[in-house]
Amino acid sequence: MKKYNRLIGLCTALLVLNTGCNLDETIYSSIYTEAFYKTAADAEKGLVAVYDPLGDMGGGPALTIVSDFSADQCYPRAVVGRNTLTLFAYDANYTTQRTAGRTNESPQQIWASCYDGIEKANWIIEKVPAAVMDETRKKQIVGEAYFMRAFYHWNLTKNFGDVPVKVKPSTSEAEATVPKSPKADVYKQIYSDLDQALAAGLLSYPAVEKGRPSKEVVNALYAKAALYNEDWQKALQKAQEVISSGKYSLMPDVRDVYRNEKEDAARVENMWAYEVAPISPGRGHQLTGLCGPPGNAGAEYARTSFGSMFAYQSFFDSFDPADKRRQLLDTTYINRSGAVVPQRSITPITTQGVLIKKYQDPNTIVGQIPNIPILRLPDMYLIAAEAEARLNGATAAAYGFVNVIRKRAGLPDLKAGLSKDAFIDAVLQERSWEFFAEGDRWYDLTRTDKFMSVIPKAVNNVYPSRTPTAKNKYFPIPLDEINANPKLEQNPDWK
Repeated sequence: MKKYNRLIGLCTALLVLNTGCNLDETIYSSIYTEAFYKTAADAEKGLVAVYDPLGDMGGGPALTIVSDFSADQCYPRAVVGRNTLTLFAYDANYTTQRTAGRTNESPQQIWASCYDGIEKANWIIEKVPAAVMDETRKKQIVGEAYFMRAFYHWNLTKNFGDVPVKVKPSTSEAEATVPKSPKADVYKQIYSDLDQALAAGLLSYPAVEKGRPSKEVVNALYAKAALYNEDWQKALQKAQEVISSGKYSLMPDVRDVYRNEKEDAARVENMWAYEVAPISPGRGHQLTGLCGPPGNAGAEYARTSFGSMFAYQSFFDSFDPADKRRQLLDTTYINRSGAVVPQRSITPITTQGVLIKKYQDPNTIVGQIPNIPILRLPDMYLIAAEAEARLNGATAAAYGFVNVIRKRAGLPDLKAGLSKDAFIDAVLQERSWEFFAEGDRWYDLTRTDKFMSVIPKAVNNVYPSRTPTAKNKYFPIPLDEINANPKLEQNPDWK
């Protein structure tokens, strides 16, 4: 730096004397990686970087609220652009979120994070095979990178439809400029990557490190990707492989899945999650503060909460009162003085506020530490139920899968004798009750093309009218990306 400053000073002096001085700059458009990915330590550090964009999505968390604020279970207080998701008022520039400084809560964050993660995974896949290190661990590291690349591509296609498939690291701007691939080709790549991950010798639960995918988690993502791809046989096969492995099981009490003090015990069901920790600096998320009552008023919810995310009364009313999952919602709470706050006083924005209790954190003052589930075992049972029904109708096997979940919820078996379509609708409803506030519901509605009929009914006095259109099945590709990549075209309905 001192040498550079002396050079600037010299040039200035020469210019004063009317003597020319040209500073020629060589512009490099390539990335130099030859000195890295050589050792075991390099490989491990590079793999940690592959997971980092998951934290960028989970912190907002765009990972969940992009879906949840669009669907029919949860809604936001109308601040910092969150209501554009609920009202389908966003544009391709995500202008409101950008203006409010909240791109971390928008689909734009999903796009940016996923391609960041894909690029980092590509470097692992390209370079680590040549590293000098233990061969078993090397294979596992590359396998995890394949898994994460599949996960990121899956997040992209379920949000944006046709997207660029990126399987090589970019050493130049030209290599980073990739056109979109049809959704079918995106899923083909996802399948290929998951096959590679399955062949990599990943550990099974409980030997797997926290936050890392087990072999069974790879199959779980495979099952869910196949479900979204309408590949019913593959979805059924992979879901059954997870179930029959015996490595995971349901917690007896569904509420224990979300109790902070039982986080480690709940890993037997919560197979893979966005992991956070009570450290500073560290990774956190906003859900605890969003879901608690305003003004930090509920001691059991959080040290700091804002009252910015609630469940629709109609969703609360959809539960059988005997359903234990309804206990993860509440229409009253106890304030810090020990008094019961009635529903009409939960929030000033409506007299029908319903509180969400999945992300309570009454103790932590550094960050918000409850993990956000990404893949849970109940998903495998309900994927198997739906896939079996789509293949063979409402068979005894299909009923068996869904009734496992209903039994844990304290409900009787699903009504016998349902038609194929009625059974599938019942499974989708079961999914809604099981996975609310976990970023799942909107994608169930869009993959089944039910969002146009379901969403207009999910209204209240905060959002009395909601009118999605056909183009809202997928989010628009961020305008920044369109401008930066001449080979990238906007989704047809958003042009």
